[in-house]
Amino acid sequence: MSPGGPDRSEPEGGVRQALSGLTTRGRSFLAAGVAAGVCAYVLGQPDLLRVGLLLAVLPLVCVAVLYRTRYRVSSTRRLSPSRVPAMSEARVRLLVENVSRLPTGLLMLQDRVPYVLGPRPRFVLDRVEPGGHREVAYRVRSDLRGRYPLGPLQLQLADPFGMCELTRSFATSDVLTVVPRTEHLPAVRLGGEASGYGDSGYRALALAGEDDVIPRGYRYGDDLRRVHWRSTAKYGELMVRREEQPHRARCTVLLDTRRIAFHGAGPDSPFEWAVTGAASVALHMLERGYATRLLTDTGSCVPGPEGAAGSGGNGGFGGSGADSSETAGLLLDALAVVDHSDGAALSPAHEVLRGGNEGLVVAFLGELDEEQATVVGRMRQRTGGAVAFVLDGRDDGERTHTPLRLLREAGWTVLLVRPGDQLADLWRQADRSASPNGTGARR
Repeated sequence: MSPGGPDRSEPEGGVRQALSGLTTRGRSFLAAGVAAGVCAYVLGQPDLLRVGLLLAVLPLVCVAVLYRTRYRVSSTRRLSPSRVPAMSEARVRLLVENVSRLPTGLLMLQDRVPYVLGPRPRFVLDRVEPGGHREVAYRVRSDLRGRYPLGPLQLQLADPFGMCELTRSFATSDVLTVVPRTEHLPAVRLGGEASGYGDSGYRALALAGEDDVIPRGYRYGDDLRRVHWRSTAKYGELMVRREEQPHRARCTVLLDTRRIAFHGAGPDSPFEWAVTGAASVALHMLERGYATRLLTDTGSCVPGPEGAAGSGGNGGFGGSGADSSETAGLLLDALAVVDHSDGAALSPAHEVLRGGNEGLVVAFLGELDEEQATVVGRMRQRTGGAVAFVLDGRDDGERTHTPLRLLREAGWTVLLVRPGDQLADLWRQADRSASPNGTGARR
């Protein structure tokens, strides 16, 4: 829905602007009326003067009616859904309401839509009674991810006689977010799971002794079995035991966006494959209960340092408990607009990862030279497990060229991505149970 409720029509210029809306028929009637009036004055024919006044006044009355009507029409736009995967359709509904006491004439609607979403939709509404409304709908589809504005809606008013047409634009617009497509990934065991819990398992940690209990006030929904009666008697109000929060497994999805690391463009390019892979892995790990974040080669993180939903203390990781859906939305929104960076190094990402134990790291990398492979290799030192999907256009079929060898020697599970490879198949190969030494080599 358009923010702020219905969008009311606003004035666009004065009377001169309204007169400019006269059609060819309206101008002809006005010119004929003026000519008839001049002839009636010259020839002394009062009947001809009446005809001239009728011809001249009719288009002016139509202009006055439309000029007043243009302030009394409102519109509302609804997107379903407002966030849609690439190559999928979204439905847009337009509700036009006549809030005046007079019926409208012919209404012609045109919504502004970027060319990548398809042609501009146009609709014709014959008549809208006072207080009535009309609803029209159209569909949009994009093969390219991104954020696309819809609107503002253009409304063309016309009188029944075809004397005048006025075009105006509403003020508000909406944004359709086209996010990357995601693939369903099988459940596998990867390095780094031992540092916390995944698979949405919430383990209850044993409490300390009775003397170490830190009580807090009772909140609606608390389990009555947690009531601490000694503190309740002491403070005179219902108190419950404060349970220690379990440590959650973390996952960082690293996306290489360096322009020099990828070749080609379009939905089937290697970079788009990497973006789709990052989105799929991020959602998969969130579903398994991991605290997940997205990190790019520039060092930027999503969620940011404050985490999802403004919850502090998680070091930029999101996805705890009820905010998993919000974290997923933040990650998809970020990946919808992510673009190539002009940097040539992965060191900013390394600076972020060297801050502490990062749990599992899943990286989607482009072409690597020996220097950048060494930087990526050092990232492994602060992680519980590391899996790298390398999209290297220089690969000539040899699986042991220097950058990949450096990654494997550093402890990374390396999977070389070739054109046509499916992420789900590669994800199965990353299963640490299939690679005893945890350095999974490509087939």
